[in-house]
This record gives sequence, C-alpha cells and structure tokens, in this order.
Amino acid sequence: MNRFREIPASPTGLGPADGASPHARTGLVPAAVDVHQHLWPAPLIAALRRRTERPRLRDWTLQLEGEPDYIVDPLHHDVTARAAQAAGDGLDLALVSLSSPIGIELLPAAEALELLDAYHEGALALPRPFRAWAAACLTEIDSAALGRQLERGFVGLEVPAGALVEDRGYARLAPLLGVLEDTGRPLFIHPGPVRAPAGAPLWWPAIVSYVQQMHAAWFAFRAYGRRRHPRLRVCFAMLAGLAPLHGERTASRAGMRTVVDDDVFLELSSYGPRAIDATVRVLGIDVLVNGSDRPYAGPVPPDLGAAAAAALRRGNPSRLLDLEEVSLGLAFAAGA
Repeated sequence: MNRFREIPASPTGLGPADGASPHARTGLVPAAVDVHQHLWPAPLIAALRRRTERPRLRDWTLQLEGEPDYIVDPLHHDVTARAAQAAGDGLDLALVSLSSPIGIELLPAAEALELLDAYHEGALALPRPFRAWAAACLTEIDSAALGRQLERGFVGLEVPAGALVEDRGYARLAPLLGVLEDTGRPLFIHPGPVRAPAGAPLWWPAIVSYVQQMHAAWFAFRAYGRRRHPRLRVCFAMLAGLAPLHGERTASRAGMRTVVDDDVFLELSSYGPRAIDATVRVLGIDVLVNGSDRPYAGPVPPDLGAAAAAALRRGNPSRLLDLEEVSLGLAFAAGA
C-alpha cells in the first residue's frame, strides 16, 4: 500500500464529515491520549543530584551545558499532583519521556547508562495514567538494550532531534530504528541539547534553537529517514517546528511537492489554534496527535470542532501507538 497522499482537497483537511476513526467504526473506543509529557521519576532526580558535572540538579536548579540554569518547580514532578492533573485533562493515557535537552543520551556511555537506568526504572513504576517512551545511549549504540526496554512496556523510543538531521545520523542510529520497525513501535523526535549564543535571552533555546532542530529533523527524515526505514512510524514534537508550512518554498526551490505520509505524525505542544489550523490545511487532520509538553506548557484547544478534537486525542494516537496492542493487558484502554 502506498502510504503517501497528496494535499487534502478540503479547505480544512478534516476528511469524513463524521470524523469517525477506524476504531470508532469497529466499535472500539480509543483512549484519550497525550503523547508528550515530562515527569522526572524519583530515581532520575536522585541520579542527577549525585552528579558533579553538568547536566546535574542542585536541589531544584537544573544546570546544563548550553542553557541558563533553570529553577524547577517541585510540583511539576510530583507524581500524585500530575496524575490528578492528567485526570483533569480527561486523559486515559499520558506518555512521559526523558527530557532530551538535558543531554543524557549524548553523555559518555557509563554516565549516560546510569541516568538512563534511573529513568527507565522510575518510569516503569509510575501509576496510571502514565506510560513512557524509552530512551537510549547514543554514544554507544545497543539495539538489544532497546529491545529489552520495549519488552518491559515502553511504547517506543524518544530521540533528540539533533541526532537525526543528517544521513550519517540515520546510518548511525539504524540499529535502534530497525528495532522499532521490527517491533512495530514508533519513534518520537524531540528537541535535544543546544548551546545558546552568548548574551542570548532566556527564551532563546525554546523559541529559536528547538524550532531550528525540529525543522531540520523534519526535512532530514524526508530526505534520508524514510528511504532507510520504510516501515517506521514517527512522531515529531511541536509540529516539527512548523516545517510543513514551508511546502511552497520547498516546491519552488527543491521541486518537491507536499505529500502526506500516513506514518509520520506531528504533536501539537506549544502551538495554538492558528498554527494547528495552518498545519491541518497542509497535511490534513489524520497525522496530528494531541501533545501538551506538560509541565512546560498546557494543552491548547485546537478550536476545530468536536470531530477534530476526537481525532487528535483518540483516533490518531491510536494509529501512532497501535494503541489496542499497547493497552490490552495493561488496563489502559478507555473504560478499563
């Protein structure tokens, strides 16, 4: 089956008038999902506090190499408070991931593995409605280790965007991405570490550097990733830095028309109705999924109607995650 589709003919790209997902047509009720949250489990916090070099935590101050010190609100990583918040958001499933801008995946292997082990152990112990993306050391690739984490219950793999902005990055991470293809699990591409220019304002990394990373990662996947990994499902954080909106320039400068890859998804975090609407007009609604980036941002109603909201929170995440398989046996399906 050809996964590529042309730009939706509808002005909004909303597809069928009833907004029904494949799950709705089969009588299943997909879970309401947020694919992008961060919640540091206690073992990871303790491991970061033990470090003498950056990245590290000093009490509740996060110290990184390329960004200003960041004072963390302890409530943001209080499991009970966050579970109540997720319930208030109406979620059946909230996926947490390692905060890739910290740079843990890119540390020397021994340092990275200590922190990754702490993250994985703590993430598996989180209560409902939380599940987690796995993370991997990228300085020493170990595909078998990723396979073991997926078997333990992680939904897929998060990778910092900077690792996948060139063909050689895809070549280097090919063993990890091959595991995802073989197991049918998705890849989540998230902003990674940055080094802000000297004298840059505090907001610079989030507004400039992260967006640039996601923009580059979007086009790198189109240029290199899909060719190497034809069966891989991928989700880009923060609407891929709005890279899909550059389709007209891509057509004029590269001669490439905009296509829709049914296995490439974008989550919505940090953007509002105008950006979401613009992306829907380019790619349609079927490849957008709900994500908030809590605790750093909150969910924003897309203001596209009830059918679109159902697609973003339920139908589309079900396809990204193969949610029926993920949920069954783990009591995360809606109504379980």
